[in-house]
Amino acid sequence: MSLDGAALVTGGTRGIGKAIALRLAREGATRIALGYFRNDNAAEETAEEVRAAGAEPVLVRGNVSSERTLEQFATAGPYRVVVHSAATGVIRPALETEDKHWDWTLNANARALLSLARVVAPAMEPGSSIVAISSLGSQRVLENYVLVGTSKAALESVVRYLAVELAPNGIRVNAVSAGVVETGALDHFPNREEMLRSVQRTPAGRLVEPDDVSGAVAFLCSPDAAMVCGHTLIVDGGFSLPA
Repeated sequence: MSLDGAALVTGGTRGIGKAIALRLAREGATRIALGYFRNDNAAEETAEEVRAAGAEPVLVRGNVSSERTLEQFATAGPYRVVVHSAATGVIRPALETEDKHWDWTLNANARALLSLARVVAPAMEPGSSIVAISSLGSQRVLENYVLVGTSKAALESVVRYLAVELAPNGIRVNAVSAGVVETGALDHFPNREEMLRSVQRTPAGRLVEPDDVSGAVAFLCSPDAAMVCGHTLIVDGGFSLPA
């Protein structure tokens, strides 16, 4: 893949999003807008790494679904690649959730992709790509994951609808669904240690790493994936295959 143009990565300053941003910089992105929510130190560190990798970083702080943040994203475009990696949510059993938890999680993880597409897609040229980062909880029942899992299922549905609507414009929309990845996000799971031990039942023999996800994103944004449209690419080392 040789990326000639600008990119946007929401949630792009930590974990999987950071790995994606650095991969896009190495692939030749000239400018990368890095969306983040609150950690200024991590954002500045990532911006320096992106700069060292050859791309101009543009930091955008705020809730990805807010009008102010969306306007900033639009101003930093147009983009050749847009990756919605930002994710949040309440991790608890279904009967312990509240409606406000539902609204927060669904808005940040699923509605944000649709809102983002509305402001960036009109300026994207043929050959551009939009990629959303999903998780296995969209299809499988994971402990304490009802809200995030439902939001990821909605996210994948939005991907399919956008794929059909934007394909005539030469814009491809896909998703990458990652298995268990050891990042700071796992700290919010009460069953974190159990999840980490899941490597024992993963055929590939190890957990998914952020660079595994960034490689899949790079592929979906490359000419080799020209006819991949509305697809969710699972990157889990075979974890979801055994009964």
